[in-house]
Order: sequence, then structure tokens, then C-alpha cells
Amino acid sequence: MTLYSWFVFFLAVQIIHFVGTWKLYQTAGRKSWEAAIPVYNSIVLMKIISRPTWWTLLLFIPIINLIMFPVVWVETLRTFGKKSTLDTILGIFTLGFYIYYVNYTQKLEYNADRNLTPENKTADTVSSLLFAIIVATLVHTYVIQPYTIPTSSLEKSLLIGDFLFVSKVNYGPRVPMTTVALPMVHDSIPLTKRKSYLSWPQLPYFRLPAFEQIKRNDIVVFNWPVDTVHYFYEPKGRPGVIKPIDKKSNYVKRCVGIPGDSLSIKDGFVFINGKKLILPERAKPQYSYSVALDGKTSIDFESLFKELDITDPAGFRSEKRDTLYFRALTEASAERLRNTPGVTAVKREIDKGNDNALFPHINKWNQDNFGPIYIPEAGKTVALTNTSLPFYKDIITNYEGNTLELSGSKFIINGKETNTYTFKQNYYWMMGDNRHNSEDSRYWGYVPENHIVGKPVFIWMSWDTNGKGINKIRWSRVFTTVDGEGQPQSYFKYFLIILALYFVGEFFWRKRKQNKA
Repeated sequence: MTLYSWFVFFLAVQIIHFVGTWKLYQTAGRKSWEAAIPVYNSIVLMKIISRPTWWTLLLFIPIINLIMFPVVWVETLRTFGKKSTLDTILGIFTLGFYIYYVNYTQKLEYNADRNLTPENKTADTVSSLLFAIIVATLVHTYVIQPYTIPTSSLEKSLLIGDFLFVSKVNYGPRVPMTTVALPMVHDSIPLTKRKSYLSWPQLPYFRLPAFEQIKRNDIVVFNWPVDTVHYFYEPKGRPGVIKPIDKKSNYVKRCVGIPGDSLSIKDGFVFINGKKLILPERAKPQYSYSVALDGKTSIDFESLFKELDITDPAGFRSEKRDTLYFRALTEASAERLRNTPGVTAVKREIDKGNDNALFPHINKWNQDNFGPIYIPEAGKTVALTNTSLPFYKDIITNYEGNTLELSGSKFIINGKETNTYTFKQNYYWMMGDNRHNSEDSRYWGYVPENHIVGKPVFIWMSWDTNGKGINKIRWSRVFTTVDGEGQPQSYFKYFLIILALYFVGEFFWRKRKQNKA
């Protein structure tokens, strides 16, 4: 929906509210016109139903307002004497239009001094539950969100089974674009293949102020730009579901290129503006290696794999069993293998061919040798040519909502002929540290700014599922930070000490109060 469409929708809601409640306002001693003034009518209504004025703010926060509207409908009905279970059910399941019936057909009695305390235990439980859901949804949507690492693309930095807290405030909380959705779930209802949202109406992209900008080497959670969920909700053979931006699958990668950068990959190493990208100490990039064996010396591979913490597949390339192929090894592990008796050579595998699966799908580069490529910056202008178009076509059409036509060598954008394009938003280049086992920007291109979700800041739990039926907690990773200098340090013991002090303090505090009584 455009801003104009939302303005019309907003006015329609105000008219609906006025037509259905003006007599209620009069009965409560207010002027009928007060029900027609946007925002002000909500403030007045809060006074009528004896609820805090700040509730008005909750009515205008996407997702939260879906919970608040039914609460306000019920509170309004109870204020005017409609307290029965049937009244509550009708108020909710008619989407508030039961108030119309009360407004025009019932004798109205305003209970200004009604008891706001729930009259029974069930009502009290429901009220507490709704408040808890509202608070949790606010935190989940605008402050911090839990996230689980599903793949090994950032292995050694973030492991499969790490449970993270992702901060929304670091890069600025993104106001939900999908306005009708179940709270605290992503794209599907748990244990089902049903969508958890309605694709319409959609709010324009808007992000609240940020504490910091995305920097090179930051680990970032974002919505996967090319996600269409083929065959997730529909039988095979039908088109996939095109998701709204904020309901696309969540990915986590390392940002290696920021807006305005020129990025290239040479023999697997990333170069930014002609200089090799220096990764932080905690990053452990992994590459594929072939390890030649002498065939005579016995090697305890099980112990070796455990020592090197090998998590990706490894195996022999031929029946001779003279060359062992590792899909993912750190440089330190490769050096350890070079010093292992029985190993004659350790060679890093570098892709030399051309791969059309890589962005921008022109059969020119591969995963180890790529670019140079320009990472678009908001407000910057680029020339449009037949050579440059593959890089920017998705930006122009899919990410920035323009129409694009080609007429010979002419480019027509939104009906006007042009040979340049100016970017409306920033873009980023995201890659996994596991260079040969990561589906990242090399395959699907740029990540638009409006797809950014947040910054992982804290690992609160790490669950090791080694595939052998033995699951265990990685205690050394519990309560560790994602960023920072040096190696990760667990703060779990400090948490336990603080928790113990809290319970001891609470025990003596209660005992002291009992003695005074």
C-alpha cells in the first residue's frame, strides 16, 4: 500500500469509529464530535473507559494494535453495562461492530466508577496473559529477538545449535511492514504449514533511529532477499509463495562489503577497494583442502577429527585412499595436518571454472574468484548499459519497485527513457565464513537495507547435536558475546553467582519482614 492508500484507510477507520460510537461519547458526558477527531478520539475514549492515556500509543503500534483493539472493544462494552460472556464474544468476533448495535439500539448507561478489577479468576488470568503477550511482543518486535543457528555457514564463529539474542536496536528497529500477523512467530504457525500472516495490508518501510551503522565484518541477521518458499505451502508443481519482506526467511551472515565498496574475491580471499579484508580474531574462515597421504603411516582419523573439530563432511576421493578431501578447514587446522606424520601435502582447493549459478548469473565467475563488483549506496547514480544491467535489474524492479523495459539499447524506467539509475537505499554484501559451504551473496546478490533484521549480540544457550544421537550443552559457549576482542568468554558463572545472591538476599529479606511482623 502507498502512503496515500494508508491515509485513505486511516480516514475510513476514523469514520467507522465515529459512526459507531458518537452516542457513547455523548452518554459519557463528552461531545459527539470528539469521536471524529483522529488520535484525540482515542485519548478521550481511554478517559471514558478509565484506562491509561498511554494505551493510545499501543493502538498505533503495528502487531501490538491487533491485541489492543479487542481489549478496547471489550472495555468499552463493559463501561456501558455489557458485561456478560456473550457480550464479550460478540464484541470480539464481530471485530467490534457489536458496538454499533449497542450504540443505536440499547439504552445506554455509563458506568464511570466501574470496578476495573476482574470479577473472577478466569478473567484475571486472561487479563494477565494479554498484558504479558503485549509486553513480549513489544520486546520481540522492537528490542530483541531469539534466533537459532541452523547451518554451518558461520561455523567456528557461530555453531549449529547456538541460541542467540538478536538486537533490533543496534541497527534501528524496523517497524513491521506486515500489519496483520500472529505475534512472536515468523512466517508460519508452529507445527503447521499455514501462513501466520496476511499479505495485505502492507506498511511502507520505516526504521527507527539506530545506535550504530552496519560495519564491515559485523555478523548480521537479515531477511533472505530471494526467498519465495517454493513447495512450502503449496503442492509440487505450483508456484512458490511470494512473501512480504519482513516475513522472508531469516539468514545470518558476515557483512564483508558495505555501501559504496568495490568488492572482489581472489583465490577465496575477499578484497575491499583493492585491499585484503582483515577479519577479526574470532572469525575462523574455512576453505576446502585436499590432503595427500603416504599410504604407509597409520593415522587415527577419529581422534584427529575430534581434535580439529571437523564439522563438515570429509572423505577419500578414490579407492586408493591416498587423498583425503576436507570440505571445510581453518588455516590453523590445515597447518596442524601438515605437521601430522603420514601427511605428505596439504593443498587448499581453489575453484578455477565459471559458474552460472553465481550472481549475476552471467557465467563469468566462481565462488573463489569473483568481481570486482560495486555495492550500491543510497543516492549514488550508475550508468545503465547492457553489461551493467544484470547487476542492477533486481534492484530497479524487485527491491525499489520500478518498472523496467528494454527497447533495443534503450532503457525505459517508469515510462521514461534513461541511461542512468539512482539508488533509493543502501545495499550490503553478506558471506559465510565457511567459504565452500555457504549460500550467500555470491549466489543471490545484494541485501537491501530494508531486509536488515538486527545484530546478534549474545549466545544464551548452545546445544551440540553431533548427529550420533548424543546431544549435549556446550557449556563454554553459554552466556558468551558474539562480538568483541579476543576469544569468546562465558559469563555463565557470573550469572549463577548473581542469581544465588538474589535468592539468598530474598530469603533474608522475607525472614526479616516476618520477624518484624
